[in-house]
Amino acid sequence: MKFPIKIKAVVIDLDGTLLDTAPDLAHAAELMMAELGMPPVPLASIKTYIGNGVSRLVKRVLTGSMDAEPDAALFARAYPIYQKHYGAHVSLYSRPFPGVVEGLQALRAMDMHVACITNKAEVFTIPLLRDTGLLDYFELVLSGDTLPKRKPDPLPLLHACKHFGVEPGELLLIGDSLNDTQAARAAGSPVFCVPYGYNRGRPVAELDLDAVVPSLPEASKLITKA
Repeated sequence: MKFPIKIKAVVIDLDGTLLDTAPDLAHAAELMMAELGMPPVPLASIKTYIGNGVSRLVKRVLTGSMDAEPDAALFARAYPIYQKHYGAHVSLYSRPFPGVVEGLQALRAMDMHVACITNKAEVFTIPLLRDTGLLDYFELVLSGDTLPKRKPDPLPLLHACKHFGVEPGELLLIGDSLNDTQAARAAGSPVFCVPYGYNRGRPVAELDLDAVVPSLPEASKLITKA
């Protein structure tokens, strides 16, 4: 790919790309496990569990495994406890990663359409973006329950394309994980990844992507308005 690439819209992942949400996700998990009478899970493990929504995160916390299913009765008890605690502390410790605000300002100055696409439920997404001062940067916010399918399915990206009136090749996804790269490739969109996020503890350079960018301002230097 030859840089800078011509783009009309940029969509950005939330957890691990815009915001360091792991401390609040881990805090809610700690409170849930305490209420269940179970031992806490380390923050380092929680970071590897992020990326497929709260339901899967809770299952991973309960089982210590990426794909195992916990006892159904235990999960049915644990899930609402987690939602209660996370909803009460969604932005207690979560903060934008370095360069995020500057990067969003750069995209605004370029007159790009900008959206946030996350697998997090809307009940958590909107308060989190509002509390951290990022909500007003986005023309569109798609949460994990906004549409029938979520990343790695391409539907959210294609929905954003339709919303902005752009072709998939004119829409750039900036994310931090396999979910993001798979969604972008399925949609036919270019994709950049930041190296500081929550890619299950694996280097993003291993993924099928177009660039690893150290920050959002650096990403803005690799694109130009089509």
